Amino acid sequence: MEAMSPRTEPRCRTLSIHVVTWNVASAAPPPDLSDLLQLNNLNLNLDIYVIGLQELNCGIMSLLSDTAFEDPWSSYFMDVLSPLSFVKVSSVRMQGLLLLIFAKYQHLPFIQVLSTKSTPTGLFGYWGNKGGVNIFLKLYGYYVSIINCHLPPHMANNDQRLEHFDRILEMQNFETQDTPNILDHDLILWFGDMNFRIEDFGLHFVRESIKNQRYSDLWEKDQLSIAKRHDPLLREFQEGSLLFPPTYKFDKNSNNYDTSEKKRKPAWTDRILWRLKRQSQTDFQTPTLSAPFALFLRSYVSHMVYTISDHKPVTCTFDLELKPLVSAPLITLLPEGPCTMESDLLISYCLAADFLSSPWDWIGLYKVYIDISDIPETEDQFLLFYYSNNLHSVVGISKPFKIQPFSFLGEDPLDEAQPQI
Repeated sequence: MEAMSPRTEPRCRTLSIHVVTWNVASAAPPPDLSDLLQLNNLNLNLDIYVIGLQELNCGIMSLLSDTAFEDPWSSYFMDVLSPLSFVKVSSVRMQGLLLLIFAKYQHLPFIQVLSTKSTPTGLFGYWGNKGGVNIFLKLYGYYVSIINCHLPPHMANNDQRLEHFDRILEMQNFETQDTPNILDHDLILWFGDMNFRIEDFGLHFVRESIKNQRYSDLWEKDQLSIAKRHDPLLREFQEGSLLFPPTYKFDKNSNNYDTSEKKRKPAWTDRILWRLKRQSQTDFQTPTLSAPFALFLRSYVSHMVYTISDHKPVTCTFDLELKPLVSAPLITLLPEGPCTMESDLLISYCLAADFLSSPWDWIGLYKVYIDISDIPETEDQFLLFYYSNNLHSVVGISKPFKIQPFSFLGEDPLDEAQPQI
């Protein structure tokens, strides 16, 4: 392998990551999520989707169905993103909390899922209606933790919210020797329905400020902003400016804030935070070529077009600039000879010197989904994936190739040689 691949200094690369958080209030997916996923934004070339949902339908019949089959939201995202060359890397669910990660298939050999974890903080600290779910992975050699959470509601429960935040953080311990604690990880993405409210200001003042788009008038009384001013650890978690209307609480199927008897005060309950081990607090909006691992915020917005829930979804788009610590896949795959429908497929593959194979490893053949409107009509294209049982990850992918009908080669299938196995 070393003879085939001479060592070269890895070049810096930029990964575009789109993060979604949405309390869906037990609703089914709406017909169109193009705006949420930014599918029509021609200026974006996304590499990774990170999707966190709260309050999925977790009734008994729904949970039984989701155990046997993919839940409706996961199936929806799979159906939408698969034709765009995205593959589901990992998922974890705890009752109404769901966390999904999708990545373009070419990144899969450089993503290793190390663990998934659920931390319940609900009734007596054991019930999973509140708490957090985590996916811990290596991305091009860097350690990344992703947390989707749902914290306690109501204005008066702010101390309890902060206590649950700390408890979720404390429970994220890992078996890796070099990064046993989550604060040792290069990047933490933490988001969800955090349920922080706006203190002191009355309902009329808050609604008038929103109506006139004077959101900055409300920032100083936002409970999360207040907590960050007093808690040094919480202050390490960064957030973009809240330049969108508070995302809770709305009448369902409308853009009207709560008109029920309770008339709950609007609040930014749905938030996206991040913490970088190597980046200062002030340079997340200024790209630099000197940092080996840096995150830059491109957008932080809510999506008012969706009305199925009493919450509006919130998304963040980041550019992650990194100098890969791993630049070559552990496995190199190559189909041998012309590939036809009538003959068996012979595959050559090379293993890196430090790769530990297993009898339970396998190689899969997958069709490449492409937008047929962009290319002339032709044969289907395929990929070979090498899955490592020890690493629980895809560690090698071939280049796309075609499998052609035998007649395409101008040969008589009756005269073909015995296929090689």
